[in-house]
Amino acid sequence: MVKIGLISLAHMHGLSYGRALQASSQAQFVGIYDRDEQRGSRYAKEFGVEYFPDLSMLLKSVDAVIICSENALHAEYTLAAARAGKHVMCEKPLATNLDDAYAMIRACEENGVILQTAFPMRYSTPVVRGKEIVASGALGKIVAFSGTNRGKMPPGWFLDPELAGGGAVFDHTVHVTDLMRWYLGCEVKEVYAEVDTALHEGIAVDDLGLLTMEFTDGTVATLDPSWSRPKTFPTWGDVTLRVIGTAGTLAVDAFAQIGQVFSDELGQYQYHFWGDNADQAMVEDFVACIKGGKEPRASGMDGLRATEVALAAYEASRRKKPVRLR
Repeated sequence: MVKIGLISLAHMHGLSYGRALQASSQAQFVGIYDRDEQRGSRYAKEFGVEYFPDLSMLLKSVDAVIICSENALHAEYTLAAARAGKHVMCEKPLATNLDDAYAMIRACEENGVILQTAFPMRYSTPVVRGKEIVASGALGKIVAFSGTNRGKMPPGWFLDPELAGGGAVFDHTVHVTDLMRWYLGCEVKEVYAEVDTALHEGIAVDDLGLLTMEFTDGTVATLDPSWSRPKTFPTWGDVTLRVIGTAGTLAVDAFAQIGQVFSDELGQYQYHFWGDNADQAMVEDFVACIKGGKEPRASGMDGLRATEVALAAYEASRRKKPVRLR
């Protein structure tokens, strides 16, 4: 059994990853460290695991960690885990700046541990099937993408530019950009973006944006990474991808495996997901990589490249002209 601990539950994805650890037959969910003692102890009790008031105590008790802290703390926790010889899966975006992201990658390489970026969409059944179709050549040469990652505005530290690193564009650009990179097998070379705060009053970060990108093979793409879903929307948001090739097109909806549930009590309808659990598959792959000594499906460098695009989008919006990455 691989002993795994959670570092922070600041990010809501930590709850899903905790449930995935509990459901895994190959992992032991050892406990939680969170600098917010009230939050950490509450969720430790909920999961039936130990709360560690000191990070070093958790690191001594595990083989690996999953980091779900505020974005600005990813580097600090990853470096501590790597230096303790522990494998790391880190929530996205990997870091709030490229210097931290490179430092995280180097520390894990130097200490011989895995650094996996938490990109669960690489484990979504519709997304994986889409990649298989693209790789088969059925669509011909890919010439363009159109993607969306539109969600509800999250609360708390997500609205703090120091802790989050940005707003909607930083939060949501990385997922779909990573999928485009994964499908093509090449990198983004130029980014242009329009970024604004227009949907929510009184926040210090952006809540909408539109990116256009060009990849090194000439493929062009657009992406909407906005917090544009209202509070009454039946789920948190979407991840969609339209792929245009010389021989055909493909529409991918990562969350299309749903039933609609109408609730008189709530006064609205909600989505009930019946499809495969991408978070569970990602956690199981993390465990398998640790046990088998193999590379994760989404590496630290994958996380860095997606973060690089998000940061370039902000720069392009400020400069009002495209930004070249390489």
